[in-house]
Amino acid sequence: MPVVAFRMKLRPGCQAEYQRRHAEIWPELLTLLHDSGISDYRIFLDESTDMLFASQTISGESSQALGQTEIVKRWWAYMADLMDTNDDNSPVSVPLREVFYMP
Repeated sequence: MPVVAFRMKLRPGCQAEYQRRHAEIWPELLTLLHDSGISDYRIFLDESTDMLFASQTISGESSQALGQTEIVKRWWAYMADLMDTNDDNSPVSVPLREVFYMP
């Protein structure tokens, strides 16, 4: 299955709150992600730059493509005060190209 990766940007001073909210991620959002074929979803933080690096294994579309669902719209609105966002509250997300893989 394909793996996609992308980066996002936190606002200064929001690292702890971002981690807290993800530690309490809504069960219905997790269900949507799993049911949409998203697994092994990881988000890494570069503490020196507030940059987030995410990767996920997909059997359909990535989580960024779920923005038309009500639960994702609510999650994006909930997280919008912590990170750089687009006009619809979706996180500004830059796709990353894989340059190395070791199975």
